[in-house]
Amino acid sequence: MRTIRIMRILCIHRCRRAHYLWMSAAFGMGLAAALTCCVPRNGAATTPVTTQSRAGTVAPAGADGFAGIEWVRVPVPGGAVTAAVARPPGEGPFPVLVILHGTHGFAREYVGLAQDLSREGGVVAVAGCWFKGGQGKGSKFVTPIECPDAPEMPNHWSKEGLGIVSALVAAARALPGVRGDRVALFGHSRGGGAALQYVVERRDVQAAVLNSIGYPDEVVALAPSVSAPLLQLHGTADGPARGEGGTEYHKIEQARKFEGALRQANKPYKAVHFDGSGHNSLFTDAKQYDETVQLVAKFLRDHLRK
Repeated sequence: MRTIRIMRILCIHRCRRAHYLWMSAAFGMGLAAALTCCVPRNGAATTPVTTQSRAGTVAPAGADGFAGIEWVRVPVPGGAVTAAVARPPGEGPFPVLVILHGTHGFAREYVGLAQDLSREGGVVAVAGCWFKGGQGKGSKFVTPIECPDAPEMPNHWSKEGLGIVSALVAAARALPGVRGDRVALFGHSRGGGAALQYVVERRDVQAAVLNSIGYPDEVVALAPSVSAPLLQLHGTADGPARGEGGTEYHKIEQARKFEGALRQANKPYKAVHFDGSGHNSLFTDAKQYDETVQLVAKFLRDHLRK
């Protein structure tokens, strides 16, 4: 009986304020117990999350040195996502933000961004390696964190990409100490495109931040289907000319087309243009980074604290 009591205490500790479900315990060749915990408050179906306790957390290769970060692993179609979880000070539950990296891959910069947005925005921030590797001209602007068991990089606006992001969002909702009914997305470049796809097709998050994403005309046409308030952050010099990784679809003219379509469809959004900034200036311009953190933090407070 002492063993059973200890196991109950451990489950309560790991699940914090989340609901928990006790399964049967049986004696045979010794004591066996099955525990299922961390059911989200809103009762939604979730993706299983495998994680170590904070005291035993081991960062993936290349991600050492971050204080206060928890690391989780999330089964997704085609592999497993490794994600950094940053928590704000104070008592929860807190809203949750899922951060999606660009084509250049998962990197230390995204873990730092999760820490800063968690602290300033009062959210649990989850930065996940949603596909392995990293490529393109933008790779030189970040410090990669390898995640070899993650899925292959999905095509733009694909069912594969949507499936990966959906699994990561479901897992974030199920984390201890979060409000599963108050969820936002942040995506850079390809990650921003995936965030926008989720907002259009899944329609169950409360806000999204799109940083330096591409807006081909077929995406512009989807503006009437946007289901959550958007914060669009874009450099006026984005695009291929500067050799930072942008394409013709990342030019400021395309971003303005999408803004116009949102306005015509009477969708809530805020657009901020960084004068002279390129595709990856978020990671190279300290002033723009600091401004971005404050803009995003306010946006999250405005739309998630309800």
